[in-house]
Formats: sequence, C-alpha cells, structure tokens
Amino acid sequence: MIKTVDLCKVYTTEEVETTALNNVNVEVSQGEFVAVMGPSGCGKSTLLNLLGLLDQPTSGQLHLNGLEVSRYSERQRAALRKASLGFVFQSFNLIDELTVYENVELPLLYLRTKAGERRKRVGEVLDQMEITHRRNHFPQQLSGGQQQRVAVARAVISKPKLILADEPTGNLDSAHGDEVMSLLLNLNQSGTTIVMVTHSVHYAEYAHRTVHLLDGRVVTENVREVLGV
Repeated sequence: MIKTVDLCKVYTTEEVETTALNNVNVEVSQGEFVAVMGPSGCGKSTLLNLLGLLDQPTSGQLHLNGLEVSRYSERQRAALRKASLGFVFQSFNLIDELTVYENVELPLLYLRTKAGERRKRVGEVLDQMEITHRRNHFPQQLSGGQQQRVAVARAVISKPKLILADEPTGNLDSAHGDEVMSLLLNLNQSGTTIVMVTHSVHYAEYAHRTVHLLDGRVVTENVREVLGV
C-alpha cells in the first residue's frame, strides 16, 4: 500500500537548511498497523505529513496503492486525500461551531455524497464509536476521550483505505487513551491500514510493527505480536 524510496524532506530558510527526512525507505502492506517512534524532532510528523499528501518531498519517491504520487499537484493530492485517507490528530481538530453529527458528516459533504446516504453512514459510525447520544452536542461539551471518538468517526466515515494518526492519545489520560487505541485496533482488524506516530511504548504495542526514526533516518524496525489480539 505504501512504499517510499530514498524519501527526503529539507526545509530551507534564508539562514538555515534543515533536513527533516534523509533517504527514508519504508513499506507498509495493506492491512498492517505500523507505529512510528523516535525522539522529538526526528522526522515522525514530517513523514506522516508526506504519507498524508499534506506536503511534498524534496526528493525521492512516494508510492500509494501503486501510484507514484510524490510530484502530484495540490489538486491531485487533495482528490486522493478525500478518496483514500483518514486523519486523526492529537488536538482533535474538530470544528467548534459544528455539532458532533455535523463534524462527522463533513467529509461526506466534500465528497458530495447524497443526503440519504450521509444520514445512514453517519448514524452507523456514531453507533460504532458509541457516541450517538452525543450527536447534537458541540465539541466543547465533550470530554477529551469523547472528542477523540468523534475525530476517529470523522476519519473513518469516508471508508478510507489508510488512516494516519498523529499522537492520537497525546492529549488523553490513560483510560481514554486505551479506549481510542481499542477503536483503532478494531478498525485495523476490520481491514483498515493504520500508520500511527506515538511517543508511547505501550501504545506502540498495539501495532504489528514499529519503525524507529532518529535524525530523519530509519534506524530500526521491530515486529511483534499485537497487544489485545
């Protein structure tokens, strides 16, 4: 599903040039759950942004579902994001002025899904995430764990092939963090591919494989039996 070949990202200003990723070669198969770990500043979020087509590499190749997409235009990247990718962020990134229902529905509006189908799919995913009783509440009326459930619901509503999660438990206590990880694990067991950036060794154990970055390079990869399986 994912293959990077000598992927590099360099940020340049008038005063300094910073190499965020340096010849990264990573492969992720369909249905895998991969954790990306490493110290702050090692390139984890940069890699996730490139995989999510939120940025372009300086050099190298990025293959998604057999397509080489590293030089796609912003319009092409946006179309592929809408069709194939779901995102879960540490800060939830919900829209405060929209209800839970409206936040989850939003990706389907962008995809111009018909109203009846939108109602059906939003109802199903709210049930799946066990937040139907909060459908008319606004984000600020929810706990952190509930907000992240809404964020996960929004990420999966368009039935993406790949979910990219950037520190999805970072703003949660351990109980709510475990709940969110269980949701991601269930989605993965249903066939969704997941790549997750995390600082937590405990939550990395939910993944099939952990990729360790240091100074913009892959230094080790570990395969394990998945926690909870």
